[in-house]
Amino acid sequence: MNHTPVPLKRRSDAKRMRKEMTDAERRLWHCLRAHRLMGLGFRRQVPIAGFIVDFACPDSKLIVEVDGSQHGNDADLAYDGARTRRLQEDGWTVLRFWNDDVLRDLDNVCRHIIIVAGKDWS
Repeated sequence: MNHTPVPLKRRSDAKRMRKEMTDAERRLWHCLRAHRLMGLGFRRQVPIAGFIVDFACPDSKLIVEVDGSQHGNDADLAYDGARTRRLQEDGWTVLRFWNDDVLRDLDNVCRHIIIVAGKDWS
């Protein structure tokens, strides 16, 4: 992963966000941490391209975002779309899941992450 300078404010925001995860983020992180999901190495609340992403797997260039209902309005949908396009320009694949999907159907969320990462789900 390319390391670009991260402004101190952005770095402190990421650190704060790691301490204040939502229930859905905490639940997904339990599955992703320590290479638990098919050996994929994820980091959480990572500054990338001027944004802080929820979860990033640098080896697979995969970003996983867990969104709450505040992401459902037109302005936030437009912002998230522009953010995703910017991250894709750097070669990242961005997956977005609603909090409710993570909380109610974690197995299928994990299955989708594994498939997109190119791991064999057998």
